[in-house]
Amino acid sequence: MKDSRPAEDGTSIRRRRICPDCGGRFTTFERVQLRELMVVKKTGRKVPFDRNKLVRSFQIALRKRPVDADRIERAVSGIARRLESSGETEITSEEIGLQVLEALKSLDDVGFVRYASVYRDFSHAEDFEKVIEEINAKIARDPGLGG
Repeated sequence: MKDSRPAEDGTSIRRRRICPDCGGRFTTFERVQLRELMVVKKTGRKVPFDRNKLVRSFQIALRKRPVDADRIERAVSGIARRLESSGETEITSEEIGLQVLEALKSLDDVGFVRYASVYRDFSHAEDFEKVIEEINAKIARDPGLGG
């Protein structure tokens, strides 16, 4: 027996099933994958796109930050959808990193700075100062963002 319906985020199908042997119930979430995407690393090595790695990047950057898991899921789904519908079969890790940075910029300034420090390979205090100046300039343009 199974019960299928769109998941709350609208990007997957939620299926409830019952095992015919043991009667145990379980839920699966299934996503449509438009094409096999390969990520080209800085070294030139190619690896299959892994949505879970994207989720972990957000979780690490936003650890102990007041960002709802649903907002993270929506950001990850948006990035994955853009990548899959781009028509490309290969995407650079750099392009994915830029999309993560852009999403974090609107989710949480601290998470943005954390991710940027790794992504941009910060090595001096001045690197942090530059990013913080960018954030302050953004807040000055739109005071509602100061939150």
